[in-house]
Amino acid sequence: MYAITGITGQVGGAVGRILLQAGLPVRAVVRDAAKGQAWQAAGCDVAIATMDDAIALTTAFRGAEAVFVLLPPVFDPAPGYPESRAVVDAVHAALLATPPQRVVALSTIGAQATQPNLLNQLGLMERALGTLDLPVAFLRPGWFMENSAWDVAPARDHGELPSFLQPTDRAIPMVATADVGRVAAELLQERWDGMRVVELSGPASVSPDDLAAAFRAALAHPVHAQPIPRSAWEARFRAMGMQHPLSRMQMLDGFNEGWIAFEGTHEQRRGAVTIDTVVRGLVAQASAA
Repeated sequence: MYAITGITGQVGGAVGRILLQAGLPVRAVVRDAAKGQAWQAAGCDVAIATMDDAIALTTAFRGAEAVFVLLPPVFDPAPGYPESRAVVDAVHAALLATPPQRVVALSTIGAQATQPNLLNQLGLMERALGTLDLPVAFLRPGWFMENSAWDVAPARDHGELPSFLQPTDRAIPMVATADVGRVAAELLQERWDGMRVVELSGPASVSPDDLAAAFRAALAHPVHAQPIPRSAWEARFRAMGMQHPLSRMQMLDGFNEGWIAFEGTHEQRRGAVTIDTVVRGLVAQASAA
């Protein structure tokens, strides 16, 4: 049995589908029964648990050969990351109470960074789950290509790609969620001892200028990357409804200054899905909506 958290999202959903296609038994861990109906119809066992409920997670993980851990994303965390700390504590307690043969946890590029930033939440998870006496793999993907969904409207309507990533010709590791799900599913089926870290990038690093070119090809009209001045970030994020934008700003600083990056000393894997493929899909989805 493979217990998959976050299965209703893009990455967790990809993991679940790949394992089912391989004929493997999957337990979908969902917040409520309604969210599990489609997975039950697809042949999954379904367990109901919120990610901060150690008792429910223990039941969900019981009897599993492998567990996929995906922390619910918190993009506007309170200072000190209390939301993610509660989840990490619950997951740790559940895995300690009913240890599987192995765990694969979705982490991130830059999880090792000591500077304050939004991705520290995944660093907390790595440090906590790394204390478990069982095989644990932390999958650290680059920037998700699907974050570009936010760029479809301005690129389509105004030919502009507002960018927090700067300078716009500087490329960073990006990867498609389909590749993240595929590699996570592969890791769940592998065997190893102790802790391992897997750094996952796409076929090539991508700059905002590259992203603009992908939109230009998909939309068949000019699109140019436009850097957003650092001085305007806080006001822009607060206008989006964020109450605590500092950690997100610090994360962007980390990418722009280069201290959020792959360490290069761990196992390296590459995805196959290109930024052009992802952008075409995002544009098509927006057109069909």
